[in-house]
Amino acid sequence: MSVNPHRKGLILAGGDGTRLHPITHAISKQLLPIYDKPMIYYSLSVLMLAGIREILLISTPKNLPLYQELLGSGSQWGIEITYQRQSEPRGIPEAFILGENYLAHHPSCLILGDSFFYGTAFSDTLTRLAQPNTPPTILAYPVANPSQFGILELDHQHNIVSLQEKPTHPKSKLAIPGLYFFDSQAPTLAKSLHPSPRGELEITDLMNLYLETGSLKAEILGRGSTWLDMGSHDSLLDAANFVRVLQTRQGLHIACLEEIALQKNWITPAQCAQSVANMGQSTYRQYLESLLTE
Repeated sequence: MSVNPHRKGLILAGGDGTRLHPITHAISKQLLPIYDKPMIYYSLSVLMLAGIREILLISTPKNLPLYQELLGSGSQWGIEITYQRQSEPRGIPEAFILGENYLAHHPSCLILGDSFFYGTAFSDTLTRLAQPNTPPTILAYPVANPSQFGILELDHQHNIVSLQEKPTHPKSKLAIPGLYFFDSQAPTLAKSLHPSPRGELEITDLMNLYLETGSLKAEILGRGSTWLDMGSHDSLLDAANFVRVLQTRQGLHIACLEEIALQKNWITPAQCAQSVANMGQSTYRQYLESLLTE
């Protein structure tokens, strides 16, 4: 085993998406469109922006073939995507249990497939947190309705004091978004957890195990950052409108995977042109053609 193994990525795209019925009755939530791209593109782009090129996508037996058809091996973006079945949702920490062999003692970055992130300095934050020696780190994002989220309490030095899961009386307004940077111990710790009263392993319990050792850190996303939990009809619309406004105003696309791969020199312009040639006449293709022309 390498003394300093690189960080691998996990995307959890399982669950039934019942809060979005009937639109998720026949299709995975993370395959729904967010303006001009499938939702899964946005979480995949976060891992790519972090410099992570080995990614395990976890989903249901029903939906996994759809992800494989959409994303393939990932080679068109210079990455490697592996797929893992999750027979039924048993909580977020199960991603580390299912991915234990894949991770093979590597540190990891887990992102939930319905999380949307955007920010001017967000890429720099991701690159820093994705370094192999970064301590276990979670994000903190201020919200107006903290009772609907996992919440963390910080002291004046930004050290984590406590973690609460959808508290009735929140101790802060700092929500915990679905993006977690953990060390190689995550699978072992996840296997030590017991299901909560709702029958699932809780990510808050896993974070508390790290907190007990004093190793868990928090990274606050400030006013220049945006996080949306795309789990409701309203938040789906909010995310789509957000993407539409920025792309229309700036002429720059959010979560364009080919563009990220080009910027990181993971693919060549010729390889990108080959991918473009197989696309339909969409605005996504037109954007890529303009990049290649420039």
